[in-house]
Amino acid sequence: MLSRLRAIADAPLLSAGFRPFFLLGALYAGLSILVWIPAFHGRLEIASAFVPRDWHVHEMLYGFLSAVVTGFLFTAIPNWTGRLPIRGLPLLGLALLWIAGRVVVTFSAHTGWLVAMLVDAAFLTLVVFAAAREIAAGKNWRNLPVVGIVSCLLIGNVAFHLEARHVVMADISIRIGVAVIVLLLSLIGGRIIPSFTRNWLVRENPGRLPVPFARFDKMVLVLTVAALLLWIAHPLDSVTALFLLVAGLLHIVRLARWAGDRTMREGLLLILHIGYAFVPAGFLLSAAAGFKDVPASAGLHAWMAGAAGVMTLAVMSRATLGHTGQALHASTATVVIYALIIVAALLRIAAVLIPGVVPLLHTAALAWALAFIGFAIVYAPLLIGYRKKRRAVAM
Repeated sequence: MLSRLRAIADAPLLSAGFRPFFLLGALYAGLSILVWIPAFHGRLEIASAFVPRDWHVHEMLYGFLSAVVTGFLFTAIPNWTGRLPIRGLPLLGLALLWIAGRVVVTFSAHTGWLVAMLVDAAFLTLVVFAAAREIAAGKNWRNLPVVGIVSCLLIGNVAFHLEARHVVMADISIRIGVAVIVLLLSLIGGRIIPSFTRNWLVRENPGRLPVPFARFDKMVLVLTVAALLLWIAHPLDSVTALFLLVAGLLHIVRLARWAGDRTMREGLLLILHIGYAFVPAGFLLSAAAGFKDVPASAGLHAWMAGAAGVMTLAVMSRATLGHTGQALHASTATVVIYALIIVAALLRIAAVLIPGVVPLLHTAALAWALAFIGFAIVYAPLLIGYRKKRRAVAM
């Protein structure tokens, strides 16, 4: 028995957080959308205590994205602290707990809402605890705010279960989860995008470089927090719309400072800039919902299908290549995956702005599913342990 446990613990799949959680997250992102479309049309009944819309939103926010965030955190933290990564049986336990959360939420009509909440929330609770412990042990206080933001994701998840139970439809907790993801993308994107772009430009395309993180970025993040807090509380208020508008314009300026126009030759970099462009798009569309007759879900889908969808695939592909010793270059298959997720995001936003055109929604769902399942297929050999080492690159 001990020898079997040691064999499991030594499996390459459990050697780093990105391996199981990127694979699980990508598969779930693609497969759950294929389940959601027939459920949306009433052709499939999901045995969840959540109403169908809430099941879909919850599993995107607190299922798929929680897996990707965990994979990123558990891979980045060792680089931040210099400590050994969480691996082996503890990592396996967390992965199994995440899977258990997906099962009990989907079948919570049978397991009960309280069991679903406790099992589901236990995963992010352990993630927050483990991340905080590692950062504290490594005295890497600079990155502690990231753990604080993930703690807000945990709070949003618990609130989602409670709101769905006592109010029937979850609305405020959905906005909490979306706001946390947008803030994470704004914070982490503001660090990695100009950094990765600078490193590549210095080597491959000398000239204008990205402006590094500075006081302007801090100001944008502060305004972003303010705008998102107002959006959570009063999404369609005119004051909220004004804050969202200003935040969106500032994020456009921020993105323009990162020299994305000079990365056309490398898809692995260009996709990060494209993904981040959906952040200001979400702010502007959400602002428009407060000022005029624009559906509120247009901005939400710009953030979720656009910014979250595109940037998760961009980060997962780059991190997987870098941490398995591969060349940091987007292959033809990876470019196709990127193209699919961009199409999915644009069509999903269009499906909101042009209601009643069912093929837009179906095509967006298919493109999304193909992008994430395609990632799982293309990158599975690297994630489960096949290595063709060239050079290791830090995240």
